[in-house]
Amino acid sequence: MYEKEFLQIAEKALPKALLLHGENEYAIEKTLQRYITTLDAKDDLLKLYFEEWDFEQAKNYLSQGSLFGGINLLIIRNDKVKNIKKQNLELLIEATMKNENNYLVYIYYGDAKSIKETAKLFNKKPTKVEVRFFPYFPKDNIAHLEKEAKALGVDIDYHALTRLLDTLDGNLALAINELQKLSIFERKVTAQDVDELVYSTSPLSIETLLLELFNKADVTQTLHKLLELGEDEMNILRSTQAFVYQLFLFQAYIKLNGYINATEILGYNPPKNIVDQKANLANKIKSQSILKIAEHLLGAELEMSKAKAQQKEALIYTALSSIQTWL
Repeated sequence: MYEKEFLQIAEKALPKALLLHGENEYAIEKTLQRYITTLDAKDDLLKLYFEEWDFEQAKNYLSQGSLFGGINLLIIRNDKVKNIKKQNLELLIEATMKNENNYLVYIYYGDAKSIKETAKLFNKKPTKVEVRFFPYFPKDNIAHLEKEAKALGVDIDYHALTRLLDTLDGNLALAINELQKLSIFERKVTAQDVDELVYSTSPLSIETLLLELFNKADVTQTLHKLLELGEDEMNILRSTQAFVYQLFLFQAYIKLNGYINATEILGYNPPKNIVDQKANLANKIKSQSILKIAEHLLGAELEMSKAKAQQKEALIYTALSSIQTWL
């Protein structure tokens, strides 16, 4: 079903077993948060994300409700259908039906076609429901951003919100994540603030450049093409800084948890190939090298901010080529 029908059902009572998927990360996370808040399950829920999946642990968790009472909210995140056997999922859904205090939220990140058979397990309204979320229209994205800004107490106008969404290629989940960071301001947030503080994720060509750079490839031609197309040197530098910061986050998360969860690391879920490439780089680069590169980029930013327009092209070439000495 679509979001509108789901909201009508959830207004009366939350479905006991829920499958969420689609291309709207914001709507998915908002729905999950609704479950956690409505059920007051923050301290009692069980999260099994990707490689953490363990059927026995999930089954035991849902079966304990009959012994101790209270809400049991099981949250599963998965990106491959074959990772979770159909019969095991059927047993978990059955467990939610047997106990009024058991709930299951299954979030799937793979292609919609691959989840068709699994979706049939969630086709008994209003207790078992499958919802596919589609991207919102731009005006709806702005409306959601305005609502979030009001809740956060952020003074920001329509123009600045539009700039924020444009900078982040319409990614509403990421825009809200950045909005939370901007909430530290005790004044009105302007479009200039967005330009200066929010790193663009939209130009995939810059992402390509950075992946080449950190894989020790010659980036001269790619950088030259970007500049020819009118890409700003300072924007390339800031995107590089954001890229290095993300590698640090990936590296830290892997060391602490032993696996990757892009949503928890970045606040949104990029394409899987991008996640895999960043994870591989994070594993290869030494922590000390990441620190040196970050310090180098700060110095390059200071130098570039003082340079004349005609000097910036040479500076960006130097700044990027120097990075490879630490890789």
